[in-house]
Amino acid sequence: VMNVITIEDYKSTYWPKLDSAIDQLLTQSPGDYIPISYEQIYSCVYKCVCQQHSEQMYSDLIKKITNHLERVSKELQASPPDLYIERFNIALGQYMGALQSIVPLFIYMNKFYIETKLNRDLKDDLIKLFTDHVAEKHIYNLMPLLLEAQSTPFQITPSTMANIVKGLYTLRPEWVQMAPALFSKFIPNILPPAVESELQEYAAQDQKLQRELMQNGFTR
Repeated sequence: VMNVITIEDYKSTYWPKLDSAIDQLLTQSPGDYIPISYEQIYSCVYKCVCQQHSEQMYSDLIKKITNHLERVSKELQASPPDLYIERFNIALGQYMGALQSIVPLFIYMNKFYIETKLNRDLKDDLIKLFTDHVAEKHIYNLMPLLLEAQSTPFQITPSTMANIVKGLYTLRPEWVQMAPALFSKFIPNILPPAVESELQEYAAQDQKLQRELMQNGFTR
């Protein structure tokens, strides 16, 4: 028989454990080993769900992650332009990496509260938080820098560019309209098919790119 968990128990014992585990997951670097017991956290969540603390736990989780993302956004705002793209890429990668651990830990809450009572999904909710609190606030600074970097070879690595463009597309597909040519380089089939009458224009763009490469020291 499971002991009764009062709201006081939840606040003083159960949530603090979850809180510190979430902290570690949100701030770890890729490849870090985190000394948290997944089993302990998993069972903590399970007990709280069984004892009807799902609503409180969901609210605490959303508040916790929102506060974290607001800090991330402020740090990005303070970044100099030459480090901005790289830092946005790290923030996006770190958060998406953290979700791969956070979402499974809260699987019981997702199944018995978010999906059944709210008709939503935890992963979607947490991705939306990043869109609202980070990406949305930075997209108008980020886009011109990405376009500039794309036209300057070696300014940022192709993998960084690919990560960010694919990430932005996942967060909000309509952002494609801000820079269709850029998105189409990394995401198949988002531009309408080539029309014969535009082939000359494509050829001209191609020649312009080759000229720029040659001016930057590339030989054909």
